[in-house]
Amino acid sequence: MRAASVHAARVERAADPSVKAATGVSVHATLVLAIICVSYFMVILDNSIVFTGLPQIRSTMGFSETGLSWITNAYVLVFGGLLLLGARAGDLFGHRRMFVFSLVVFSVASLLVGVAQTQWWLIGARALQGVGAAVLAPSALSLLTRSFAEGRARNRAMAAYSAVTGLGAALGLVVGGLVADLISWRAGFFLNVPVGIVMMVLAMRFLPEAERRRGGFDVAGALLATLGSTALVLGIVDAADFGWTAPATVVTLVAGLVLLSLFVRVERRAAQSIVPLRLFASRERSGAYVVRMLYMGAMMGFFFFTAQYVQSVYDWTPLQAGLSFLPMTLVNFVVAVQVPRLLERARRPLVLLAGVALTAVGMVWLSRLGLDTPYVTGVAMPMVLIGAGQGLALAPMTSSGVDGVASADAGAASGLVNTVHQIGSALSLSILTAVAATITTGSTAADIASRSGAALTGSALLLALAVVSILTVIVPARATRNERSL
Repeated sequence: MRAASVHAARVERAADPSVKAATGVSVHATLVLAIICVSYFMVILDNSIVFTGLPQIRSTMGFSETGLSWITNAYVLVFGGLLLLGARAGDLFGHRRMFVFSLVVFSVASLLVGVAQTQWWLIGARALQGVGAAVLAPSALSLLTRSFAEGRARNRAMAAYSAVTGLGAALGLVVGGLVADLISWRAGFFLNVPVGIVMMVLAMRFLPEAERRRGGFDVAGALLATLGSTALVLGIVDAADFGWTAPATVVTLVAGLVLLSLFVRVERRAAQSIVPLRLFASRERSGAYVVRMLYMGAMMGFFFFTAQYVQSVYDWTPLQAGLSFLPMTLVNFVVAVQVPRLLERARRPLVLLAGVALTAVGMVWLSRLGLDTPYVTGVAMPMVLIGAGQGLALAPMTSSGVDGVASADAGAASGLVNTVHQIGSALSLSILTAVAATITTGSTAADIASRSGAALTGSALLLALAVVSILTVIVPARATRNERSL
């Protein structure tokens, strides 16, 4: 009896959110962070899990080079285009409720990807995955910002969240390569189903529900944002197939620009705007959005082309290709877990600057790829720099995008951070693919080597622009903010 009562007391204490772990962090808060990070990890994983399976998909389903990019773009475009609407849905219906709903949609879509039989089936199922991800990502970030107070606790939680962003992308290549090599590229998507079910159950039991807000959906804004960004990407892809001056290319690009211009106009007048323009009042926050778009665009090109390079030029299996990214993955993790301590000693913009600059150096080095490039000195060593840079950059980049936002705008700010992430990835990948597609040598391996080098050079240029943006926008804005606080 006594043992039973002691056990019951322990269980009661464990279930009590007020009980503190040895680290001083609430047990409940730790569990909330774990649920959010695992679920978001699944979403980010699917951004890259397909990369190591691309050669297999191209040969079995007959995709062209530019068509292959739509397997990624269908996901990230819908993901990015609907993020703002997903963020608004969380504000209106409750972030926990929408978080669970998103897991249902994402799990079902993953199953459909796994059983896809045609090109359009696969692309459509990937787009449906993007719908689920578009609701999950802003809900996850909103739940995180509401659960951890700004300061040390928020910095630690954001570092974990940002580490998931980096590790999910890198480990997706390893997991995708493993299952593609041993089973099929489809198996990686089937894994999402049981994980999604477990996360649904835990989310309903442990995640807090935020107070709902009254209002309506800015449907016009959501449609204009999605259609405008899709038209731009489609125009860039058409440029690779038909040329930049072809009528189809010009009309689509102009349509995209017009739609996005209308989007800004609608947001200025909307009573319940999907993107409150006051979010851009902070120079630091605006700069963080620009840097994130450039940075994640460069990284998407890195994963897409490097994964194909090591398989086609080195003739490696998907598993070997996935494992080839371990230098980046391991260094990324080691650096990312040290970022909270580093942010206590150094200013956030300087940490961000160091991370982006380090990534840029690694990308320049990696862009020298050719048919005879050795793995250790030409791929692995640059990846170490890229991994260290990403580990440093993502946490301060994310924090700069959400800090100082009013509670009423938390969902919109979270959605905007993820939107620029995904739209930047889709636009940049389309541009890099269009540039790479212009290179033809007559040999498959030589083509991919030359195209990868050209695309990674483009990624390095994007990172250089990100460094310039930090130096000219974020650093001065932070300095002004510090002076005003004195």
